[in-house]
Amino acid sequence: MAHAADDDFFAETQSEVIDARPGSRFMRPVEIVSAGLLILIVGLLLGGVFSRYVLSTPIFWIDEVVSIAFLWLAMLGSSIAIDRNEHLRLTVVLLALPPRARSFVETLALVLVGVVLASLLWPAIEHVQQEALVRSVSLGISLGYRASALPAGISLMGLTLAVSLWRSASSKDFGLSVLIVAVVGGLFWLVSDRLEDLGDLNILIFLVGFVGIFLLLGVPIAFCFGLGTLSFLLYSTYIPTVVMIGRMDEGMSSLILVSVPIFVLLGCVLDATGMGKAIVDFMASFLGHVKAGMSYVLLGSMFLVSGISGSKVSDMATVAPALFPEMKRRGHKPKEMIALLATGAAMADTVPPSIVLIVLGSIAGVSIASLFTSGFVIAMVLLIVLAILARWKARDEDMTGVQRPSLKLILRYSLVAAPVLLLPFLIRGAVGGGIATATEVSTIAVLYAMIIGIVLYGGIRPTKIYAMLVETAALSGAILVILGTASAMAWALTQTGFAGHIANQLTELPGGAFIYLLATILVFMILGCVLEGLPAIVLMAPLMFPIARQLGINDVHYSMVVVTAMNIGLMTPPIGIGFYIACKIGNVPPDEAMGAIWPYLLALLIGLLAIAAVPALTTAYL
Repeated sequence: MAHAADDDFFAETQSEVIDARPGSRFMRPVEIVSAGLLILIVGLLLGGVFSRYVLSTPIFWIDEVVSIAFLWLAMLGSSIAIDRNEHLRLTVVLLALPPRARSFVETLALVLVGVVLASLLWPAIEHVQQEALVRSVSLGISLGYRASALPAGISLMGLTLAVSLWRSASSKDFGLSVLIVAVVGGLFWLVSDRLEDLGDLNILIFLVGFVGIFLLLGVPIAFCFGLGTLSFLLYSTYIPTVVMIGRMDEGMSSLILVSVPIFVLLGCVLDATGMGKAIVDFMASFLGHVKAGMSYVLLGSMFLVSGISGSKVSDMATVAPALFPEMKRRGHKPKEMIALLATGAAMADTVPPSIVLIVLGSIAGVSIASLFTSGFVIAMVLLIVLAILARWKARDEDMTGVQRPSLKLILRYSLVAAPVLLLPFLIRGAVGGGIATATEVSTIAVLYAMIIGIVLYGGIRPTKIYAMLVETAALSGAILVILGTASAMAWALTQTGFAGHIANQLTELPGGAFIYLLATILVFMILGCVLEGLPAIVLMAPLMFPIARQLGINDVHYSMVVVTAMNIGLMTPPIGIGFYIACKIGNVPPDEAMGAIWPYLLALLIGLLAIAAVPALTTAYL
């Protein structure tokens, strides 16, 4: 995969992409505008923080301008991601196909993406016309300027998709793909009257069956949700598709989500300046000389680095190259290192500033400050479980020639890492203490990281800064479009009454709250395998959280169970996407690493069951 994901995707996230490529020349103006929008957002937010906390004079119009710039950044960034082939998608099936079949399936996937874009363009224009009648509160300008980002972005994505098809697809594959899509679409149109009488069965056909097939074909996750929802609306309801655009707009527009691209940018700064390596060296100087020491260093580094970058992929890419050579020298098997890396990333995803926690707080209406406070403790529980297993596995580790570092060397590494180590505590303290919002803290963290990166860690070349801005725009666009289409799909599930039926079934489970928590673990582990974090949360949180509240389960406790279960699924082979990302970063074949990861996943599952059974682990510190 080119980035992350992960999420989350990352990117966070964090499905895999085949043959990611540098951007095309004709997209350079779009990249420049996107980089400028990101700078504008960061600058405005920093100005707002300074005005509010230093001058005690809030500037109310800043939020409106940021909202406009944010939606444009999301849509332009998504077009850049299409141009670079960086949209998050499942590629397990594609990788197993012979080259000729893979070429055809990839062409078919691109044609299906084109169907989504073509179907949404006119509804997006209608949405602009509706929004143009509304004026913003502070600036008094038409909201049509903001909503225009949707048709503009869809048009740009369509253009880049057409260029990609022209470059990579054979005329035979393209013609056959168009024919298949037209025939299948026509057949469903002919029987649409009968489909309307099937009721909830249409949910299984379109929002489960279609989406599952598209995922297996390698269609990017955002467009899988878009295709499923569009098919459902067109073939089984009379609901106009402009409603879907409205739900997408709403799903991408929360100001809390502005912190997502900023934390992605923070992860880029971390990588570019070598701050992550400073943390790894610091941990190694303290623990590297004891048995299982390098395993402790890997886990501890993942924990600390995650508190800065907020991205699992960024964490793994920072830690693995710095530690794997020494771990190999001490006799660690590559498959064991990958297993520890992957499960360490799953453990660290609750460490603030977790993009997954930010999105979950936005979707489910849970305090992000409480999630950050609790997430730190929950990650510690999982860290201890993994460390115990790592120590047992290292009982025969070769410690020949390993020496305790001198006090002078430890002091030097500590001084080098000290400015970086302040950053995660700055983030956690400011958000957890209610001093600033997650969005405000993210901008302060970027400014702090840029300053110490330039002053203390060798600086960043101007060309590198530009590349980081464009990379952030592309990854953020890919993430936010997933949130938009997943929000539309979640709305469709809710409006049909299907969500209510599921809620009734779940509330009737015997055993009360704990059985519901076990069902939640199963659901999110399965979804984590297939969908990755962010879309799974957007789809299921509106359905699952109200039931949890009805059963008396604390929101923050339930959030920790959801996120941990989802991350275990993300790293579970043979489907878990995060597992393959870890294998790629560590350059170890998945088949080799697959057998080694199960004990570590079992350790995480034991930790998760303890978290579910003991709410105080989550709530005692709130």
